Amino acid sequence: METKSVVKVGSRKSQLALIQTNTVINHLKKLNPHLTFEIISMQTTGDKVLDAALSKIGEKNLFTRELEVALEKNEVDFVVHSLKDLPTVLPEGLLIGCIYKRDSPYDAVVMHPSNAGKKLEDLPDESVIGTSSLRRAAQLARKFPKFIFENIRGNLNTRFKKLDEDNKYSAIILAEAGLHRMGWQDRISQVLDKNSCMYAVSQGAMAVECRNNDSFTLSLLSQIHDPETVIQCVAERAFLKKLEGGCSVPVSAFSEIKDGKLSLTGGVFSIDGTRGKIETVCLDLPESIKETDELIISPNGPRQFAGVVGNREVSIATLEVAQEVGDQVADLMLKSEAKDILANAKAETAAAIIAEKQRKDAEKLRNGVKANGH
Repeated sequence: METKSVVKVGSRKSQLALIQTNTVINHLKKLNPHLTFEIISMQTTGDKVLDAALSKIGEKNLFTRELEVALEKNEVDFVVHSLKDLPTVLPEGLLIGCIYKRDSPYDAVVMHPSNAGKKLEDLPDESVIGTSSLRRAAQLARKFPKFIFENIRGNLNTRFKKLDEDNKYSAIILAEAGLHRMGWQDRISQVLDKNSCMYAVSQGAMAVECRNNDSFTLSLLSQIHDPETVIQCVAERAFLKKLEGGCSVPVSAFSEIKDGKLSLTGGVFSIDGTRGKIETVCLDLPESIKETDELIISPNGPRQFAGVVGNREVSIATLEVAQEVGDQVADLMLKSEAKDILANAKAETAAAIIAEKQRKDAEKLRNGVKANGH
């Protein structure tokens, strides 16, 4: 097997992304003190396009593609992502070499300073709630129809500045894990439970993507592959993959491992939150989730489950159950009114993408006319 002394790591440039990347690197350094890790940071499309909602941009790999290109060109050895940003279908030749132990998957409410100490239910009618997520807006609109939900984009620093200084938003909704990683947990006014807002698929988990034929990196990453997180995220990603969802449609999840069983609750909602369908499946996990047989790596790399590989701590049999749980929840959805809800949400999003493109084209034309002095 190839050996290396320097490992090149790809990361987005945002403060949160670099914190996450360094968390993974520091853990690997402790286990492999002889290795040197070099971070190569870059901007992605999602970092550059900040004047439109994520759902209106029309790309599934907004925060990952530039990093994946660097992987494909052998410019980096692995890339650290927020797993919820990674599409369920990865580019050929790439896979998720490990999933780091999951932090809180829940969403949190951050209030405008004038609303400090309040919860969502304390806010007056027509309060403006900022979120870049259709999933959050759809679910919260069901519970709080009196609110106005508006898009807010940018990294966490930018969103905090908009909240505190623009006086437009009464509150914004963010992932609790990101707030803790940034050290901003003191701004959390409320954590939303599964009855208020189920989380995004794989939210709170960090994933490391690498090439499927890079045995050195795969072996390195297997040291920090967290079994319980892997099982839950495979189930969640399998569910989303079968639905062909993403940030463009309101799909949510809640998974749990308890008493030797894996349960997954999935939710599909209309964009305005007026319609929704929730289904749950629970299956027994193998008595031991560890791998007893030698893992087989084919010329195309190790076997994948929604893009994720197993290792000694998570057996193929266990991942097969996790994938089955996700597939079964999706099957229940597609046999119910959720299929219609999903189709309508996709159609609405497609129309919004076209409208956004037309808006930008018209804006470019106006700016061009001005530049030419007409």
